[in-house]
Amino acid sequence: MASTKPTDTDAIGSGTGRSWNEWQSFLEAIGARDMPHPEIARRVEETGDANSWWAQTITVAYEQHIGRRKPGQRSDGSFEVAATRTIEGDVAEHFEKLRQQFCSVSAFDGVALAGEPRTSVTPKRSYWRCDLADGTGVAFALEQKSGAKVLVAATHRKLASDTEAARWRAFWKDYLASAFPSP
Repeated sequence: MASTKPTDTDAIGSGTGRSWNEWQSFLEAIGARDMPHPEIARRVEETGDANSWWAQTITVAYEQHIGRRKPGQRSDGSFEVAATRTIEGDVAEHFEKLRQQFCSVSAFDGVALAGEPRTSVTPKRSYWRCDLADGTGVAFALEQKSGAKVLVAATHRKLASDTEAARWRAFWKDYLASAFPSP
């Protein structure tokens, strides 16, 4: 069972002015089936109908369409999942709470941390990142939303399969619900 939904092709039409069928026709006409991911994205962007973000989205949707990748799969073959939760408060207070909580964390779901966690703060987001002993990596991002709302996202990258992605997605959803309970 896929842990991530396929790309929303209706949104592609709304965002670019070209329907998904028109993009498919274009991609088939340029021989995209035989092109690597970066080349397809470059060619899509060069049409002038898609900025770089939409070019990546179209390329991923096409690769899913032709069976080159599954939903949630990166171009290198690994998988990535994210779980989010919106909570009350501000980024600074919750980021400090998260940092304090993670001071005593040595593993997530039995997989040990590898090396020291890293933090960074930008005007838009605050990050806590760590590598795990199994070669994967986890990042928590906190972003202030309208009013007193904070979006907390846990992203797990470099997963080996869609089965692992499904396992970790469920773990991170539960983890966020536990770490940031509803009032």
